[in-house]
Amino acid sequence: MANRRKSLARKTRLFRAVRSNRRVPAWVMQRTNRTVTRHPKRRSWKRGHLHL
Repeated sequence: MANRRKSLARKTRLFRAVRSNRRVPAWVMQRTNRTVTRHPKRRSWKRGHLHL
């Protein structure tokens, strides 16, 4: 889908999904002595779908 056809609200929702799909920061792993190593809400581009 071309970028110019997306509305601003849809673009902001997509950008928020991109930002929330990052890994757990290194300082969080260090602070929790590596008990928190993976993100529970992580989404794969191939398996998980966004319902926007």
